[in-house]
Amino acid sequence: MLFNLGGPDSLEAVEPFLFNLFSDPAIIRLPRPLRLWVAGRISRRRAPVAQNIYRQIGGKSPIVEHTQAQARALQEALSDLGEVRVFTAMRYWHPRCDATALEVKGYAPDRIMLLPLYPQFSTTTTKSSLVDWYGAARGVGLVAPRVTSVALCCYATAEGFIDAQCELIAPLLSQAGARAPVRLLLSAHGLPERIVKRGDPYAWQVEQTAACIVARLGIPDLDWRLTYQSRVGPMKWIGPATDDEIRRAGGDGVALVVAPIAFVSEHSETLVELDVEYRHLAESCGVAAYHRVPAVACHPAFISALADLTRECLRRAPVSNDSMYSLTDERQCPAHHSGCPLAPR
Repeated sequence: MLFNLGGPDSLEAVEPFLFNLFSDPAIIRLPRPLRLWVAGRISRRRAPVAQNIYRQIGGKSPIVEHTQAQARALQEALSDLGEVRVFTAMRYWHPRCDATALEVKGYAPDRIMLLPLYPQFSTTTTKSSLVDWYGAARGVGLVAPRVTSVALCCYATAEGFIDAQCELIAPLLSQAGARAPVRLLLSAHGLPERIVKRGDPYAWQVEQTAACIVARLGIPDLDWRLTYQSRVGPMKWIGPATDDEIRRAGGDGVALVVAPIAFVSEHSETLVELDVEYRHLAESCGVAAYHRVPAVACHPAFISALADLTRECLRRAPVSNDSMYSLTDERQCPAHHSGCPLAPR
């Protein structure tokens, strides 16, 4: 099972997609009646702006098609395991978990591997998707002892994931550095600071991803920054912000290579925010050159990493149904990150 956030498949779907997003208790942490009221207000207000964003990329999000391509590639990579089928489910738009759970029930698997396409764990993404799945699975009878499932919580430093990032970043660094000093921005989706302070380990895991990428690139005195994009609303978000660092780069007279390190497929926040809005910002700020690294998508090293992680998780005998594993089967997040799904050992 591959999980992703999903995206609207038409301009008419934008407002209900936004409502599904903001009515998620992992996103808006308010009592249900108030949360639904807030979600309705936000989705109505933001829908026209979001529709203009999706118009720039064909009137819909490509994330479902890209996730399905990853599913096909992973299924082929797992052919050595015998009869394997890879399904996809989106958190906020179709195909939703309830529909996919019915498909999975019809397939009648012996084991289910839950693989979120979020390399870094967050209560707002991975946990939300898994909670949604478990409810849908129970609803159609996909429970022990009939079928057991195992989930991978995170793979922020998986070797193949890091290799894929570096193989995409390195050529653009060489290209940009041939004409001007170059700075690498490793950009991840932002998160409200209050969620991190409550113990969400996402920011710490993103830092581990960034450190591994820089170490693997092995470039002496590499000028790089870890940044966060996609802020919404008046609340304080973790930083530094990607747009602020683009402005700084203009003042410093450097070229930029910008790499998304928390998104594994292209969608509005790469194709519009990074490719259009931030490119225009870079040009207006006098950035010498602006290069955007593609998402890892179906890069062979990334798909190989997902396949290896799947084999390893399926190899382990689950302690109980709905067991959760990390990259090393041990808690990696420091103890103060109480949002980590793995209990301290």
